[in-house]
Amino acid sequence: MPKTHTQFVCQQCGRISAREMGRCPQCGAWNSFVEEVIAPAQRPSKHTKGLSLTTSTPRRLIDIDAPQEDRLVLPLGEFARVLGGGIVPGSIILIGGDPGIGKSTLLLQVALEMARQEVVLYVSGEESERQIRMRAQRLLDGGADRGEEPARANLQGLYLVTETQLPQILEHITALQPRLLIVDSIQTTYLPELESTAGSVSQVRECASRLRELAKTSGITVFLIGHVTKEGTIAGPRVLEHIVDTVLYLEGDRFQSYRLLRSVKNRFGATSEVGVFEMGERGLVEVPNPSQAFLAERVVNAPGSAIAVTMEGTRPLLVEVQGLTSPTPFGNPRRTANGVDINRLLLICAVLTRRLGLRLSEQDVFVNVIGGLSVEEPAADLAIAAAIASSYRNRPVRADVVLIGEVGLSGELRMVGQIAARLREAAALGFQAAIVPRRLARSESYPNSIEVIEARSLQQALSAALAGEEAEHA
Repeated sequence: MPKTHTQFVCQQCGRISAREMGRCPQCGAWNSFVEEVIAPAQRPSKHTKGLSLTTSTPRRLIDIDAPQEDRLVLPLGEFARVLGGGIVPGSIILIGGDPGIGKSTLLLQVALEMARQEVVLYVSGEESERQIRMRAQRLLDGGADRGEEPARANLQGLYLVTETQLPQILEHITALQPRLLIVDSIQTTYLPELESTAGSVSQVRECASRLRELAKTSGITVFLIGHVTKEGTIAGPRVLEHIVDTVLYLEGDRFQSYRLLRSVKNRFGATSEVGVFEMGERGLVEVPNPSQAFLAERVVNAPGSAIAVTMEGTRPLLVEVQGLTSPTPFGNPRRTANGVDINRLLLICAVLTRRLGLRLSEQDVFVNVIGGLSVEEPAADLAIAAAIASSYRNRPVRADVVLIGEVGLSGELRMVGQIAARLREAAALGFQAAIVPRRLARSESYPNSIEVIEARSLQQALSAALAGEEAEHA
């Protein structure tokens, strides 16, 4: 009987090698070899019968019956928001994040909440049953402290098994028929018929593929926890993210309390959606108003502080951007960015130096986004520039104003998307004015609850922002 074996194939030129090679000797590409499994044809086992997604007869799209299926209600509102409104039956969801960030804690909270109404199977390949039971009791005690239902009421529909072999997991699924399946983690799950070790490319790909077929054919919702590499991406083959329906990342600094659950792929909702949680002694607690939480400890009228309005998916968030300039004793001034792209910071510093005459070549510049949030969109450019200029001139930015706009290389301000939603969120939090780029076309009306100050250039915006005084050229 032929045995299963693995081979390594270059993804650039297709060269086959019996071992992994750092550089392909044929095309010269680096790190392009991917492990592939060569397995003999086998008869389908009792675990895989009926799991095929392929059909042999072409059918017209109009003849296919696709009834609208309601989502499962998830009591964790922030999690449900990231998923698009709830749990879609038959979907497969991958959650990644740094070690210790709270992935297992979050999914255990989901399991405890859903076990009130559905049968949930939690499969762990990393922790013992006692460890998980102790964590679950801590979470349940925290819910009892907040006045929720008695602790033991959550445990009736939750089943726990410590198993790493996928065939055994499938047997447990057949016996219990759960509505939700949680696998912690996909890197510890393996198929015995494959000779490669657990966590290898072939094992991760094959296990994820079979779990996907299980979800699509049975309607069971599958949550997978994935390890991440030192670069911050989910370990395993890139095809793993193509197999699943939704890819979520749990982000945040372990030394800060806030955790951000970000959607980077979602076939059933908006991408780049963000849910905000706060890590406490009793697990992850939802933050229903993140903007208010991020601004709670803000020092009003402090030089070097500006408020930006960034869009995370469909949600506008108000964050505090702090800038600090300090004379440098060295020939090459430092540029340090925390929460913003360093290249964006260098661009804004160059514009401030060239177009506004700020002598930043003699200053160390530091920029920080409060709360551990990472701001990637260019709509925060104006707030970053205002924070730096405020610190340099030692003049505070107006406490009741938010700044929205992209800064161009000529010093002009450019319009950003969803400006009305940003202004409504700022007005809801009590801000009186907003400095935005001047509109060339009246595409949408601004809300009347906030004063809108339009500026054509960065010079005009800073003149209006720096405590109402005219900005000066250095």
